[in-house]
Amino acid sequence: MIHSPYASDQGREPPGIDTSVPNSARIWNYWLGGKDNYPIDRVAGDEYRAIYPAIVDVARASRRFLARAVQYLAGEAGIRQFLDIGTGLPTVDNTHEVAERVAADVSVVYVDNDPVVLTHARALLTSTLATTAYVDADLHDPDRILAAAAQTLDLDRPVALMLLGILGHIDDDREARSIVRRLLDALAPGSYLVICEGTNDLYPAGVEAQELYNETGAAPYRLRSAQQIAEFFDGLELVDPGVVSCPRWRPDPGDRHLVPEMDQVAGVGRKP
Repeated sequence: MIHSPYASDQGREPPGIDTSVPNSARIWNYWLGGKDNYPIDRVAGDEYRAIYPAIVDVARASRRFLARAVQYLAGEAGIRQFLDIGTGLPTVDNTHEVAERVAADVSVVYVDNDPVVLTHARALLTSTLATTAYVDADLHDPDRILAAAAQTLDLDRPVALMLLGILGHIDDDREARSIVRRLLDALAPGSYLVICEGTNDLYPAGVEAQELYNETGAAPYRLRSAQQIAEFFDGLELVDPGVVSCPRWRPDPGDRHLVPEMDQVAGVGRKP
């Protein structure tokens, strides 16, 4: 995700990686077929999947949604700037890779505070088209994120704010809404909010698996209802078809094998 120097914390070495506790980014990587994970992550991932086998489809659907959303934003919506918070481990079809296939003049700032992600961030140094930067920061500190992002992005022009699989790490609803609002308030009219999050509406097995995972000592993740996630878009103009089950958001042929209704919803909204 990244050009050098870093957008923040230049010269700081990545902190040590704890391989004794499961890590959500590494488990997600494992479910997606990646190799950037450890035995503890594979054990936790297999235990989760034993209770809720659909989690692998959920992970894949989320990744495909990212690609479709970025294609829409860089194409039909004409967005050239992306702020991707909670980016996770580099894999195929990262935000800048999808965007630069549509338009070469894109700028992408990736934000994460996970030492695993920081260590692997250099894997995306190969982009010759997009301008990319990495910010080592926590979603709980939106002002720091905005200040660092402004070194690469022009916040007076529209920006796509990408929050995929990250809001569940903020347990308090009021705090989560406040953070999203603070980020959006700093962005120009015509900016977009993109959200994809796990829900607890349909499958009790998914709720059980998440509760057990949250007891492992890893960073907990809170499932919300689809209605609660839709409320993050209050005041925005929802892009058709609204906040829907992940595979139902402007599906392409590659999503036909996925269960259309899953406990993962997604949406895109425009700031008027």
